[in-house]
Amino acid sequence: MSETIFSKIIRKELPATIVHEDELTLAFHDINPQAPVHILIIPKKPIPTLADVEEDDLHLVTHIHKVAQHLAKALGLEGWKMQVNVGAKGGQEVFHLHYHLLGW
Repeated sequence: MSETIFSKIIRKELPATIVHEDELTLAFHDINPQAPVHILIIPKKPIPTLADVEEDDLHLVTHIHKVAQHLAKALGLEGWKMQVNVGAKGGQEVFHLHYHLLGW
């Protein structure tokens, strides 16, 4: 997988407003929010798209969903949704798997 802006954020080479970090994931505020709360949740493992997730990666997908639940509760969100864009035609701009947590 080629270098992405998210790879640089993971390595702390670029700034981000990080709201969660653990051994598997990183979550930070989107710089172009589409909702009152807009957080990106990414695996630290470089996976280009959701279509590239393999069986060995399924624990990462589950973990990302648990992180989203935790963040939604911690932020007191009354409603929220998760969005994943897959491929350029699906609206994906950065080819490192990422989930958009959008909340109100």
